Amino acid sequence: MPRFPTALALLALLASAAQAETTAQTPAPAAPSVAADPVRPDKPAHKPYLTGAGVPDTVQILPAPPASHSTLEAADRAAFNATRAMKGSARWEMAATDVAEGAAAILETFACVLGTRVDQARVPAVITLFERARLDIAAGTRGPKVHYRRLRPFVGNEAPICVQRTQALADSFSYPSGHATQGWAYALIMAALVPEKATAILARGRAYGESRVVCGVHWMSDVAAGRTNGSVIFAALVGDAGFRADFERARVELSKVLAGERKAPDQAFCARESEAVNGPGLEF
Repeated sequence: MPRFPTALALLALLASAAQAETTAQTPAPAAPSVAADPVRPDKPAHKPYLTGAGVPDTVQILPAPPASHSTLEAADRAAFNATRAMKGSARWEMAATDVAEGAAAILETFACVLGTRVDQARVPAVITLFERARLDIAAGTRGPKVHYRRLRPFVGNEAPICVQRTQALADSFSYPSGHATQGWAYALIMAALVPEKATAILARGRAYGESRVVCGVHWMSDVAAGRTNGSVIFAALVGDAGFRADFERARVELSKVLAGERKAPDQAFCARESEAVNGPGLEF
């Protein structure tokens, strides 16, 4: 199996060639296109990478959630009940922190494993890559959620969860986990951007998804499906020329930032995070 740097370098080369050909054939527009930000026409509006046949049918790809009264559903309930005892622990604190999502938040999520806090203002290409991919992640999660309409584990009981209970959260659907999908897809992208830290990045991405179980807002099987979902969407993104071109710009940009002056994250927080990530998994 080829290593990430070799494969992605080849993909980027193909993307650059395609982009050059398109540029040569297409005249410059006389006015901002519909893809431009209406307030700042010089700034492209975020739009998903995947369209048409390039959009994976995640309803067809993912398995159905565990059936009622099945062994797998019993395991889900056991995991939810057992993790309620984690309230107030360092792992609970990490789960609450992992509620944050989006491009800027994911830079903070990976700050400890990267060894530096990355200012989003210094990495606009990275932010663009993640924000555009986030739209594809959301689209790939929405279909199965609406199709299966699975209730979240805290609905119908008063067990503690790490976020405020709201009707909007209760009314949203549980399978697959959107956070786990996003966290795993982002971890795969980040691991490809910084392959020398891939192991630590992917371990953190796995723990980010498991935080949803600790938090009490998702079943374990939701998170497992989220990892599969994130892998599906990442695979589709790698097949898109626009994503590959943006990826290469983000890779160059991030490598320069990581090679420069670093702003170390809080070491006490990172120590607690490392203990949580590298400690026993959520096995029940």
